[in-house]
Amino acid sequence: MQHDQAAITLRPLEAFLVIVILLGGISFSIVYYGVEPHTPIIFSIFLLLIYGLCKKVPFKELESGLIEGAKSGLGAIFLFFFIGMLISSWMASGTIPTFIYLALEIVNGKYFFAVVFIVTSIIGMSIGSSLTTTATLGVVFISVSSALGLSTAITAGAVISGAFFGDKMSPLSDTTNLASMTVKVDLFEHIKNMLWTAVPAFTISLILFILLSPSKTATNFDNIHLLRNALMELQLVQWYSLIPFVLLAILAIKKVPAILALSSGILSAIIISFFIQKDYGLGQVMSLLYSGYKSNSGVEELDSLLTRGGMESMLFSISLVLLALAMGGLLFKLGILPALLQGMQQFLTRIPLLISATALSSIGVNYLVGEQYLSILLPGNAFQDSYTKAGLHPKNLSRVLEDAGTVVNPLVPWSVCGVFITSVLGVPTTEYLPFAFFCILSPILTIFFGLTGWTITKLDKRVEY
Repeated sequence: MQHDQAAITLRPLEAFLVIVILLGGISFSIVYYGVEPHTPIIFSIFLLLIYGLCKKVPFKELESGLIEGAKSGLGAIFLFFFIGMLISSWMASGTIPTFIYLALEIVNGKYFFAVVFIVTSIIGMSIGSSLTTTATLGVVFISVSSALGLSTAITAGAVISGAFFGDKMSPLSDTTNLASMTVKVDLFEHIKNMLWTAVPAFTISLILFILLSPSKTATNFDNIHLLRNALMELQLVQWYSLIPFVLLAILAIKKVPAILALSSGILSAIIISFFIQKDYGLGQVMSLLYSGYKSNSGVEELDSLLTRGGMESMLFSISLVLLALAMGGLLFKLGILPALLQGMQQFLTRIPLLISATALSSIGVNYLVGEQYLSILLPGNAFQDSYTKAGLHPKNLSRVLEDAGTVVNPLVPWSVCGVFITSVLGVPTTEYLPFAFFCILSPILTIFFGLTGWTITKLDKRVEY
């Protein structure tokens, strides 16, 4: 989906008014009425179609915009299906239950949120995938926090903060590679430059999670012992159940494509499940991969923790992603997004304004289109010449794209990451958003450094700041 495929050219002011109406309607519907985002997005698409017809854009062109927008999300949709199968197969193989058991063994509630943040940061950086980290360890920590009687919203915030810190700082991450490639900066130079904003954001987030963590838990530990014993009785806790996770991590480190790596994790888990689930046959496995794992231990708390996954659990997410990206395709086709970017470039005469506008553009694309990659690609291509004219090293641009693009996507309820995380963790975006400290702090810090000039690298020292 390219932003130069617009069917008409709009004035920036008109494009801005259209965006304000659409975003205002979507946000009001979700926050005030508490409806699912599907309906307001469908209504927004309907309004855009009417707007396009009033502008005398042929309906075939509008339909093309919808299709092109939806097509851009097919990769993510396939990933969603595989993640759904991964979770259900890892439940049946004992992979996630074993992680839950180990976590229950060592976690007593003290500094819990800080521990979650650190562990997910390390794993996220190791495998370079925020969504995989969230779908695996994130599910484990949400389960443990429920068992300990702690806030699942704060736990989700810690998981997301750690996972996206790891994703952002990993040389294995697709978004990190995309940002460096978009502006033609060496990958490791890009990662090194991101430390200026990532380290302060990480440190502040860690302090906040330490302060939020209970000094001692008020949880009834008899209940924790009950859960551990139930897991052992179900024979779901085995050392070899961790093989699928180790295999997935190794393949990710070796930069094997995500779908192939996930497939290996699923297949290895299926094989192991035949040894753990004595009554499993091929039919049960196929049902498991579609409908998810169903726990019937008789322990209500444990059954609620383990009954998860399956392709069916991803259908809500997939439908929303398709609608959001289709709306984004219409925004391109009607020239609304290109007009907004062009309008901003007219006022970028000074470096602080340039950096702030870049960050706001990446945030805006996340909220308008809900797509992480486009929040990097569109502003990256739009502002590249402006950074060169301003005498700024391109690594400044790549850093802003990550700080305001990559890590903001999970904060948008209708975005690819936001929908996926809510579906996997079972915590609404609006609930975990205030506690996703790293994701909130990163764009704030990048704008602050842009305004002050700290850590900004110039190609020509004579350029006025």
